[in-house]
Amino acid sequence: MPASGTAEPGLAPDRAAPPEEEPGQLVGIGAAALRAGVSERALRYYQELGLLTPSGCTPGGMRRYSEADLARVARIRELQALLGLNLDEIAAVLRNEDRSAELKALFLDEKTSTEERRAIATESLSMVQELRATVEAKQMALTAFLEDLDARLARIRAVLEDQGQGA
Repeated sequence: MPASGTAEPGLAPDRAAPPEEEPGQLVGIGAAALRAGVSERALRYYQELGLLTPSGCTPGGMRRYSEADLARVARIRELQALLGLNLDEIAAVLRNEDRSAELKALFLDEKTSTEERRAIATESLSMVQELRATVEAKQMALTAFLEDLDARLARIRAVLEDQGQGA
């Protein structure tokens, strides 16, 4: 690793690599943003929207992020890129995923009754159905967009063929 304050190859000089952290150690917002591939502003905005809560703060109020926090940022980015979800939709997905983790723990607790397990399974089913409906709506919108692009391509090819140029 280069000396502190120098950039690694491929990084802009003003974006020097953060010092290596110990596993499990919380990192500051600058290092977290760099590692997550987002801006510090994005991390603050995700917190403002309730998508992300830093795992800790310094006595002076500086945000500190864990590996789990960085994984959550990666999940937010994945939902944006893969499914094209907006941040409100991502918030709903993350709430469902958080609740799902809670429900799983309750379901696996040996103190949970059969009746409670059935209620947990019913709630889980509802959440997954809601997520599926969101993804299906995105899929339908993408399909319609692709069909529109195919129609445009066909019209342009027809014009080129009429002009004797072929495509």
